[in-house]
Amino acid sequence: MQDSIFTKIIKDEIPCHKIYEDDTVLAFLDIHPITTGHMLVVPKKQIEFLWDLDDETYQHVMAVAKKLSNHARVTLNVPFVGAQVIGVDVPHAHIHIIPFTDVSEYHNVPDMSAEPNHGALSATARKLTLI
Repeated sequence: MQDSIFTKIIKDEIPCHKIYEDDTVLAFLDIHPITTGHMLVVPKKQIEFLWDLDDETYQHVMAVAKKLSNHARVTLNVPFVGAQVIGVDVPHAHIHIIPFTDVSEYHNVPDMSAEPNHGALSATARKLTLI
């Protein structure tokens, strides 16, 4: 299997705005965020679908997603944090964690052709980092 963009990020071949890392999982900010603090929780082992992870890895990914969601809600002072598992955009299991204030924010569609705002992403990463 060819390395996904997430595997390249995990291998430090592509930079990211890292939020959390342990032996099993990496979490980093989405460079085209739906909202401020939109992050991805990714198992380090490249498996295409979240549902195909072994139970231990799956439960760890979900526990990290919960930990980061609670942290984002408090740190960013938002009432809600949603999660999305889409599974079609990158052939590597991942969960989108999306902090939001109202449902219209949660359903926002980012401009994927826009140049990422690395200054804003860096500032958000400094607030959210749990490394």
